[in-house]
Amino acid sequence: MPAHRKDLSLKWLELFQTCARKGSLQSAALETGLSISTVSHHLKSLEEHLGVALFDHSRRPMVLTPKGHVFLRNIDDALQTIRKAQAEASAGNLAEASFLRIGSIEDFDSDVAPALAVHLSKRMPDCDFLFQTAASRDILTSLRDRKLDLGITVSPPERLRDLNERPLLRDPFTVVLPASGAPEVSEILQGKADLPFLQYTRDLIIAQQIEAQLARLGLTIPRKFACDNNQTLMAMVASGAGWTISTPLLFARARRFHKDLALHPFPSKSFGRRLSLVWTPDCARSVLQEIDAKLRAQISLDLINPMLERAAWLSDHFTLIDEP
Repeated sequence: MPAHRKDLSLKWLELFQTCARKGSLQSAALETGLSISTVSHHLKSLEEHLGVALFDHSRRPMVLTPKGHVFLRNIDDALQTIRKAQAEASAGNLAEASFLRIGSIEDFDSDVAPALAVHLSKRMPDCDFLFQTAASRDILTSLRDRKLDLGITVSPPERLRDLNERPLLRDPFTVVLPASGAPEVSEILQGKADLPFLQYTRDLIIAQQIEAQLARLGLTIPRKFACDNNQTLMAMVASGAGWTISTPLLFARARRFHKDLALHPFPSKSFGRRLSLVWTPDCARSVLQEIDAKLRAQISLDLINPMLERAAWLSDHFTLIDEP
């Protein structure tokens, strides 16, 4: 390398990675807060430094060249290691952590998430927090775009190649009926009852999981009502308007309707969903361990124990998943 040549810049590498992920200078500029011209200048400097074209600049959206793909593979692990080291250094001591962004599905917004927020505010007094409630798919997108550091989500069916996952809770699917006047579960699933099926909207992961299982069992159940709000769905069942397939976690959130609801095991082969702690590769391990421990304790206290008192048959199904 000529003596006058600049050293390779970490900023160049980070912007290259962002542009490769986003596919456009404009999107990379929006994410990083830089101007498009600044992002373009850094990319050009990187290519000049390496002496190769990393992007095919004649195509939109931006497309990596073969050499660009090789270079991206090689720097991904390196940048992950650097970010992890930076996160560990800045939050090796919880009390010294300065910034943390957490996303959670609304399934935990009644008990677990508020308790976690209070706990972290005491353990990390100098930290600026961002807590966000959203659907699992939106939390995963925010994690991939590095807009969140850590999330509590329903485990998606696809593999999380770019994120880390630690399973938290096994949440089995159950049948929820009106507490009085409802037919037998077997009659409902065989289509011998007039009580209509009330379902979650099909854009939700939970609805897709339920539909897949019903298809595996060869069950075709007419739908009458769909809703993306759990409380509304449980209110409809409690009023006698129909029945639904849900989970103990979602049932637990509908406490005001419990006296008018009956929870039953799903017949035939049991199935369920898994809730997980998902985080970016650069999330500090000390922060992760603190949150994981608090979540497990709070889930047991606020959700599992009360539900087992109501339905002891859940003891082998509605459980924490031991850390591997």
